[in-house]
Amino acid sequence: MTLYKIKEYDPDYRSHLDDRDIKGLDLYSGNEKIGSVDDILVDDSGKFRYLVINTGLWILGKKVLLPIGRARIDYNDSRVYADSLTRSQVENLPEFTEDTIVDYEREEEVRGVYRSSRDSTYDAPASYGVGYAGAESAPSTANTAPILDLEAGYAGYDRNTYSYDRDPDLYDIKEESHPNLKLYEERLIAGKTRQRTGEAVISKRVETETAQASVDVEKERVVVERVPASGGTVIPASEASFQEGEVARIDVYEEVPEFHKEAFVREEVQVSKVVDRDTATTEETLRREELDMDIQDRSVAQDNV
Repeated sequence: MTLYKIKEYDPDYRSHLDDRDIKGLDLYSGNEKIGSVDDILVDDSGKFRYLVINTGLWILGKKVLLPIGRARIDYNDSRVYADSLTRSQVENLPEFTEDTIVDYEREEEVRGVYRSSRDSTYDAPASYGVGYAGAESAPSTANTAPILDLEAGYAGYDRNTYSYDRDPDLYDIKEESHPNLKLYEERLIAGKTRQRTGEAVISKRVETETAQASVDVEKERVVVERVPASGGTVIPASEASFQEGEVARIDVYEEVPEFHKEAFVREEVQVSKVVDRDTATTEETLRREELDMDIQDRSVAQDNV
């Protein structure tokens, strides 16, 4: 199982701890300050698995992993207690560095050190000890480093079958020892955001063309037609009145074409937006944490379960 530093897993992790932080708290064994908490490792479901502790005041700044079940958090005193941690354990634990890959083998090395010093009151499984180089029982003293046979597996399981609930004393989170360690659970949130995907630009342009128009016009002209009289009527000379300068006037008209342009509304353009609706669907794998409880006396704990 992959392990993550808590800030890499959830940058806003402090909000799950009521804005408190375990990182940076002093580490005590009894009344003795032995170091501080550098970091927290969680698994891919968000469950707390280890504290990265710096034993700077104890063993020359060596950083090791402390299973969360072996820690007790006291926010009032700003301390984390590791009362069962011994100097011998720290010496035997593999050192944790920024480049350390915490895989199954590395975890087994860590678990092996803590398993070797289990309290005798711990109700271990019947196969306890298998994996210590084939031994049928764990080493009897806390000062004896386990000789791990990782191929054999511990208590009959290996990297493919191991789960943290097999070591409840190492990984159980108890309310009295770990206040405010919230369980993470992922949920799929369906939401939507409005984003600008484009722009519609509507403008006018003027196009020109040559147009022809014609109109019929009328012009007047004077036509003088002289018609000789045949056998004209004879009038007496005394009645003939010859006048010089007599003028006949006739108005002559013609139509003059007039051309002009006028603008008119050819068509109206109405611009509007319509909303097209679609349903977006996704599929994700969701994770959540569950509590594992190891209750020895159901009659005592029944009301709180």
